[in-house]
Amino acid sequence: MAPARDGRHYLVTGWRIRRPMAEWTRGDFYGHAGELADEAAFRAYVEENALHQQQRAALGRREIHSRAHTPWGTSQGATVYAEGVVAHSTAGHGGFHLSAARIRKVHDMLRANDGWYEEGCHWAAVAQAFPQLFTDFEIACAEKTIRDWYPDAWEAIHGRVPEPGQSAKKDERVFFEKHTDDWVVVSAVRCERQAGFTEVVATLGGRRGPGTEERRFLVATDEYHSAALDSSSM
Repeated sequence: MAPARDGRHYLVTGWRIRRPMAEWTRGDFYGHAGELADEAAFRAYVEENALHQQQRAALGRREIHSRAHTPWGTSQGATVYAEGVVAHSTAGHGGFHLSAARIRKVHDMLRANDGWYEEGCHWAAVAQAFPQLFTDFEIACAEKTIRDWYPDAWEAIHGRVPEPGQSAKKDERVFFEKHTDDWVVVSAVRCERQAGFTEVVATLGGRRGPGTEERRFLVATDEYHSAALDSSSM
């Protein structure tokens, strides 16, 4: 757990740091995995991760050599979860491949007929269809992923509608419906001409694509960062 600005804390990741903990610096860590409220949240995460590692070891997944062709390039290795359920890694991305028999068991609103499920979001369809092959932590992540990015499928599976704030995609739809005639920021860059300001690009309703009218605004950088933090915590 590492301190950040404004009293916040982040979960950071390191590997084989051999010096005493008192000598660790930010440079010893290569990434972070989200915000933590306090030490209790950190300890809860550690316990959750320990259970995840135990369950994953008990599942008996097998690492195999693979040079299979995937939608993301040539496989550089694969993990067999079960017969017909294989996760491939490539130089840039990865995902699951399911056999024809396995594909038929995936919910029809999440099914990929070609059998490929990318690792960013669509992998959650595999976990939803075959929970016995995943850890409790992975199942919880899959549930959240489906609710966030495939809310229509989530509603069909659970028979209820996510509450406001429970689905990123659903909230995005509501936001753009409310602001269809408003100027919405779609990108931002540091302003080189005016110190202390961020230059933002806005379009009507947040629309994108060729021919879309754009307007540029200068926003005080502190105000811009404050708004971004408020948005990310919603």
